[in-house]
Amino acid sequence: MRGRQSLVSWAVVLVASVGLMAGCKVGEKGGTASGGAAVNAKQTVSEKAKVEFFIMSKCPFGVRVMDAIIPVLEKMGGDVDFTFDFIGNERDGKLSSMHGEAEVKGDIIELCAAKHAPVKYLAFIKCLNKNWRNIPQGWESCAQESGVATDQLKSCIEGDEGQQLLKASFAKARSRGARGSPTMYIGGKPYQGGRSEKAFTRAICNAFPKEKPQLCSSIPPPVKFPITILSDSRCKKCRTAMIQQQLKGLFPGADVKVVDWASDEGKKLYQEHKLSKLPVMFFGKDVEKAENYPRLQRTLERSGEWFVHKRWGRFDPNREICDNKKDDTNNGKVDCDDPDCKYARACRQEAPKKLEVFVMSQCPYGVRALDAMKEVLDAFAKDGIKFEVHFIASAQGDGFRSLHGPAEVAENIRELCAIKHYGKNYKFMNYIWCRNKKIRSTDWKSCATKETGIDAAVIEKCSTSEEGKQLLREDIKIAEGMDVSGSPTWYANNKYRFSGLDPNSIKNNFCRYNKGLAGCEKKLSGPDKKVRGGACK
Repeated sequence: MRGRQSLVSWAVVLVASVGLMAGCKVGEKGGTASGGAAVNAKQTVSEKAKVEFFIMSKCPFGVRVMDAIIPVLEKMGGDVDFTFDFIGNERDGKLSSMHGEAEVKGDIIELCAAKHAPVKYLAFIKCLNKNWRNIPQGWESCAQESGVATDQLKSCIEGDEGQQLLKASFAKARSRGARGSPTMYIGGKPYQGGRSEKAFTRAICNAFPKEKPQLCSSIPPPVKFPITILSDSRCKKCRTAMIQQQLKGLFPGADVKVVDWASDEGKKLYQEHKLSKLPVMFFGKDVEKAENYPRLQRTLERSGEWFVHKRWGRFDPNREICDNKKDDTNNGKVDCDDPDCKYARACRQEAPKKLEVFVMSQCPYGVRALDAMKEVLDAFAKDGIKFEVHFIASAQGDGFRSLHGPAEVAENIRELCAIKHYGKNYKFMNYIWCRNKKIRSTDWKSCATKETGIDAAVIEKCSTSEEGKQLLREDIKIAEGMDVSGSPTWYANNKYRFSGLDPNSIKNNFCRYNKGLAGCEKKLSGPDKKVRGGACK
């Protein structure tokens, strides 16, 4: 997660970087008879703690939480009302899941095991998860290893029973609004805390309505330490409430508070630690003793008495806010009249027939989007459109950072140089299309030839000088002003954001805002059903 991020996704990036909100997300609303825990354990409490997991059998994040909860259930499963369900789709009686037919079968296998081997199914799933990438292969050997009756299980898997179990499972997930694997509820409340055995044990112990099992008395209390989130109340997208909630889940012993930049305490922190962008998090020194510290360690910097997380802040409190009708910088200029708002989305005027794409040059989804432009540009050749390519990165002092490393930064700059010097008739796209065939190759000069119409000497002079650096600096400002973090991100007419990877989708989305444009009536290539869509963020 090293690329630049918009403020919209900053809070998500924080918790994803430590594994809290990481998960597999479905593109459509999906959706057991549930698998449930009936492990061979005696009930010792009068009222059980309720735990619900919604997962996908081949999602690594779903596998991880199942591996962590199984030891907990093995120790106190008799006191826990545990169910697991699967997330997927049903359309016209056909079942589908994010990771394909193999995952659908994997889901059925696990549900059948839970129904027909309620005492042994946890051991069975633990065995399957050792090689989760190979699911559904290997289920027979796992059945033998865990003592599950293979014949009975096979009958369920291959018959209508398994299909009906999964239909019910998808329906339950859908009714609970579960679209990402894992989605978890403990004690009837959404759970977004740690994903370790100890974290689950502590959370379940806190969910018992009445008395707790003996095991709960042996769980040490969480480490106590302060966390301060420095933010700005004017920032609409800083998501401090969500960050606060996630941090409490990650560090249940922490005292988490939000401090506003405009307060005396906020100004002192901002100045003492030489900050420029918000939000920033300050962790007390005892965070080193906390269970989940290793998951956050690489993002923290020691600064005085604090460990500071400031990597993803994008809000500059000293700049003009471009849509609040106030003179934030006290220079007599409000909102779009202020130079700070030059690239702000709120200040853009609508420009018919303009198409922009924001990409990372080595992002495979960005590559697909740019390759799709061959057909799109041909389709609109008679009624010309204005097409622009911009790149997503972040400035670091005199240098830059991009998601796919220094090689991507260098290629971003070379492609910007091609755009500047070979913009007529989109000749620069010949270079980009050539590079996209082997985008990770260091041999860029083979794409700067007579065949592409690009002079390698021109590109090299530009890309290795201040000229190329300045081109990327300006592009970064445009992407930040437009609040873009994902590659590819499209804009139509300077105003309207949309997504698309294939020529027909790009054309259709662009034509929504350009009715009657010549070329919109053409049918272009649609999505490749064998290739999953996505974005680099």
